[in-house]
Amino acid sequence: MTPEEALLHIRYTGWASCKLLDAARQLPADLLSKDLSVSHQSILGTLAHTFFADSVWYMRTVDTSLPYPDPKFVPDLKTLDSLWRELLRKWEAWVQTLTEADFDRPVAYRLRDGSVGETSVKHVILHLVNHGTLHRGQVMALIRAAGVPPPATDLIFYYRELAAPK
Repeated sequence: MTPEEALLHIRYTGWASCKLLDAARQLPADLLSKDLSVSHQSILGTLAHTFFADSVWYMRTVDTSLPYPDPKFVPDLKTLDSLWRELLRKWEAWVQTLTEADFDRPVAYRLRDGSVGETSVKHVILHLVNHGTLHRGQVMALIRAAGVPPPATDLIFYYRELAAPK
């Protein structure tokens, strides 16, 4: 992994998450919080879980002085949108400071069950992007099932948008 690849993919996960947040704003509030028995119960719950994971990994990897986020915290969509966009900006700013030597640095952390884990910076970044993709796909399926066309958030659409003439 190079610094450029890391930045590209951190920007991708931010782009895709923001597209989904924008789509969620078009849904009725009762649908956002309705228990659909999928992933993290609801559309809002699944989005909040993805934000939670992005927050946990940021705390573990970038700023260990931050408190461990509450996994049960499900804010309203406006609050989630604001908090998540700020966190995505922080991830992007941090990735811009990395050099190639940083990607193999081990990140030591404690899991919620108390066990210890260690993952390289490059694998944390790849996990962050992959985990977001998994849950965005779930939310997109729930939005589609509600009769609303979801946004295109596949990686190839991001690449195409970057390559499009401005």
